[in-house]
Amino acid sequence: MVRLSYRLSLQYEVLTPGTDFIFCIQPARTLQQRVIAEDLQISQAVVLRSHVDPTTHSRQVRLQAGMGPLRVDHQATVDIQHHQQDPATVGEVRVSDLPDHVLPWLVPSRYCQSDLLYSFALRQFGTLWQGYSRVQHICNWVQTNVKFTSNSSDSSTSATDTLASRRGVCRDFAHLMIALCRALNIPARFATGFDYGADPALGPQDFHAYVEVWLGGRWYLFDPSGTAIPMGFVRLATGRDAADAAFATIFGSVRAQAPVIHIEAVADELGRCVVPTRVTDALSTDAGYA
Repeated sequence: MVRLSYRLSLQYEVLTPGTDFIFCIQPARTLQQRVIAEDLQISQAVVLRSHVDPTTHSRQVRLQAGMGPLRVDHQATVDIQHHQQDPATVGEVRVSDLPDHVLPWLVPSRYCQSDLLYSFALRQFGTLWQGYSRVQHICNWVQTNVKFTSNSSDSSTSATDTLASRRGVCRDFAHLMIALCRALNIPARFATGFDYGADPALGPQDFHAYVEVWLGGRWYLFDPSGTAIPMGFVRLATGRDAADAAFATIFGSVRAQAPVIHIEAVADELGRCVVPTRVTDALSTDAGYA
């Protein structure tokens, strides 16, 4: 078991009255990700509305802010019990055998136009053994053929754009891998967390986008950007693509400062501190509805 503690601070200057915010900054509660403690503080006196997605367990907090400064501070401690398995024993699941709740992760979405990448995916990966190794090959291909370049994309950049430009940030890597998987009838979804273990040369700790792929009856973790350590991912939200899982969605005009984030491994009640490491096993923290 890994115990991780994080704190984050978001600061805005709200420029229009009645600006609405939807935040996905709280850890999802699943059978394998247990929230030990958390605290959410909002600088303005606002009414909070909470919602938990029954399928993905993503937690949303909604508020309407007045003009002026708005600060959102959140901290949490989370225990993650990873399922680890030999990749050679993890196979793909035929469409006819997929659970109903997994089917939405097969189809194209706004940023993951898998229908447009079908021919490319089939040429590149269609002859590979249909299992975890093929998905890992897709992940490695994206990491090798796309250059991580800060500020190289924007909120309109899609998987096809990234394939053409061969550059992007973590969300672009994730969108491209998801689209390639879906093009081969492999369910894949977008996930957000933090970039635990990222090289400090890339900048301060930040939110991170990665990929979960349905294989062998579970959602397995992949990081196509290769910048972080999957064992250190605290899952915040999942969705079809970044439109469903943004850490903040804002309806109004604001000036935003860069998020301030700190995440670290901490000791449990018995004084044991397990530091996340890179492993060759297949890793999962969500077995479907769990």
